[in-house]
Amino acid sequence: MKDRIQRHEAGAEGGVSLGTALRYWLKLGFVSFGGPAGQIGMMHQELVERRRWISEHRFLHALNYCMVLPGPEAQQLATYIGWLMHGALGGIIAGALFVLPSLFILIALTWIYLAFGNIPAVAGVLYGIKPAVVAIVLFAAWRIGARALTNAWLWAMAAAAFGAIFALHVPFPYIVLGAGLIGYLGGHIAPAKFRVGGHHGESHKTYGPALIGDHTPPPEHARFKWMRVLVFAAVGLFIWASIMGGLLVLYGWHGTLTQMGWFFTKAALLTFGGAYAVLPYVYQGGVEQYQWLTATQMIDGLALGETTPGPLIMIVAFVGFVGGWTKELFGPDLSAAAGMAGAAVATIFTFLPSFLFILVGAPAVEATRGEIRFTAPLTGITAAVVGVILNLAVFFAWHVLWPQGFAGRFEWFSALIGIAAFVALWRYKVGIIPVIGGCGGAGLVYVLLAQPPLG
Repeated sequence: MKDRIQRHEAGAEGGVSLGTALRYWLKLGFVSFGGPAGQIGMMHQELVERRRWISEHRFLHALNYCMVLPGPEAQQLATYIGWLMHGALGGIIAGALFVLPSLFILIALTWIYLAFGNIPAVAGVLYGIKPAVVAIVLFAAWRIGARALTNAWLWAMAAAAFGAIFALHVPFPYIVLGAGLIGYLGGHIAPAKFRVGGHHGESHKTYGPALIGDHTPPPEHARFKWMRVLVFAAVGLFIWASIMGGLLVLYGWHGTLTQMGWFFTKAALLTFGGAYAVLPYVYQGGVEQYQWLTATQMIDGLALGETTPGPLIMIVAFVGFVGGWTKELFGPDLSAAAGMAGAAVATIFTFLPSFLFILVGAPAVEATRGEIRFTAPLTGITAAVVGVILNLAVFFAWHVLWPQGFAGRFEWFSALIGIAAFVALWRYKVGIIPVIGGCGGAGLVYVLLAQPPLG
């Protein structure tokens, strides 16, 4: 009976309706916790195993393409599957609903943070979450490194990237370009050291027939046509230029919203390796260059981002909101409106390229129907990303454990929380949300009982 219901829902005779798909994508937008791995796992379990909307092979085929793109791979995967099922409209709906719930939740949380962040209860929860964030970032560096650093050459590249950004303060884009160049040269000089490897092995499990099966020909809208590619590219560039041009006319090139649009466009094209890899670039721009927010606020924003559904790169909405609020774009009486404008601009310019990558590039991917392999330059970039993420963990640990600098006091309770969080993640495989909740609760109890100066 259950199988018949699932086959009926999957549209064994006529396909999945757009309304059915829309309801699923909306639900996913509200429950997609756990970072990229958790979000991809949710989609696999629901779409491949239970609903059978798409086969294992086609799911991995789409995922491998999304993994080599800059940007949030889970959101791009949702966009790809939505596009494959229902064309451009389906892809836009799937990708947008993956982001919008997180945007609205994060806007609300950021407003509460800025308006009421000094209340002891709120400050106590953040006090506990901050060291958990350090542990999460460190765990991400370990997890990616264990998978990506397969030989001494790649370990050396990771160490060099860490030294470049930590000691020499080399901007993140230069590290990405340098790592890509080294990977390209290494692929020719020592190809065995930069041999491409997929991040997700194919499963040999069988879940039964799927609506979009291994040998199902691509629908008409998914067939590669140069005219269609050019139209989508032109429309996407027109949308970007229209919004950017409007900001330029209204606020000038040096206006805060205009600079946000330009900065987050560049960030969107450099997010190889996921959100953790681009965070140093966002920090360098948002904190040091434009001074939209402080280093402490950046850590707090990552803490809030870890507790909301959707891609972690949604921290850009926090940066945009705080930047708009801080700069008082619309005057001191409209701080919330300025924050929402900043969050909207940051989100639009961050995610617009992701939609273009799918709508423009996916038809060519479907036409090949072959394994999408990582290039040697990407292998080099991935190795450098490990060093960059480790630098991020060191930077966060410094600000969390010594909030007044090394001359100030050492936050021993924060250190204990961070150690416990890392052990929970690494040794006991506890999920991110339970870790965040437990650490936030511990921080709340500690602050309410001890009331230490939080710096």
